[in-house]
Amino acid sequence: MTYLADVSALTRKDLILELRARDTLPAMLLFVVSTLVVFHFVLPGDSSQLAATGLLWVAIVFTALLGLTRAFAAEREQGVIDGLVLAPSDRSAIWLGKALSILVFLALAELVAVPAFALFFGDVDGALIGGIGLADIGIAAVGTLLAAMAAASRARELLLPLLFLPLAIPIVIGGVGASVSEHPAAYIGFLGLYDGLFAIICWASFEYLVVE
Repeated sequence: MTYLADVSALTRKDLILELRARDTLPAMLLFVVSTLVVFHFVLPGDSSQLAATGLLWVAIVFTALLGLTRAFAAEREQGVIDGLVLAPSDRSAIWLGKALSILVFLALAELVAVPAFALFFGDVDGALIGGIGLADIGIAAVGTLLAAMAAASRARELLLPLLFLPLAIPIVIGGVGASVSEHPAAYIGFLGLYDGLFAIICWASFEYLVVE
């Protein structure tokens, strides 16, 4: 119960800071909507649903990257991360609390992005929604760990994309496959396996990362 209380407090802290500062979520919303609007006018009228869906996933990944870049900004600028590491709690709670807050930001951004995609490019089915939900979990799990790693570097804005984008390729493959395949169950299962595997790896390795 103490562990869950720590995770809840850390998640609540991030959400309250965002409500006060409003510097991450508005940027994510503006980016994803602007991207979809540009794609809508750039793509020819006879473009395939596959192309449109692929561009949606590109927008989702880069919107997530924008949020991850700011994930540890407050802790880095104010030295809060040192206090969190020295606190008498499991350090993996820092990762889980931050990942949950990022997951909330992604979900809120996609509550706007998915209806906009349906308006511009066509219907949205359950497989697409399920794929986006599972992809968000993987993005939050892997991205939180890499954002913490990049936060310690002077070139963090350059380092984070270099680390994150290769690991996001399986997410894009699984998401697009779940969205356009006639048999999306295999891709949904692939995303679920990715989420489970990388969530365990990130949860177990975060303590060693912040110590270093």
